[in-house]
Amino acid sequence: QVQLVESGGGLVQAGGSLRLSCAASGSTFSRYAMGWFRQAPEKEREFVAAVTWSYSTGYADSVKGRFTISRDNAKNTVYLQMNSLKPEDTAVYYCAAADDGDTVVAHPTSYNYWGQGTQVTVSS
Repeated sequence: QVQLVESGGGLVQAGGSLRLSCAASGSTFSRYAMGWFRQAPEKEREFVAAVTWSYSTGYADSVKGRFTISRDNAKNTVYLQMNSLKPEDTAVYYCAAADDGDTVVAHPTSYNYWGQGTQVTVSS
């Protein structure tokens, strides 16, 4: 079992940047696929980005070209660099880990472990 803790959320003006971090505790972090999801009020949780154990990445169309997911296995940490933020990016952002880490997946049901979430608010 892996424990996930997100950090780095906050308030930012439109066009600004934030870097989210997800620190994981676990003996085999490097073999997990890691994903970021977000959930705005009264909306479904949606896929944002994911990275496999072999460093393949995938992104939702809404964030391509603006967000970058990366992982540092030596630090047991996954990051989400968010640039050119828009008010519609406002949501609680969740880090997730999947036991089968060899493919990028966009469905929350594919993930086994979840962090507590961190709030990102983008003002216009």
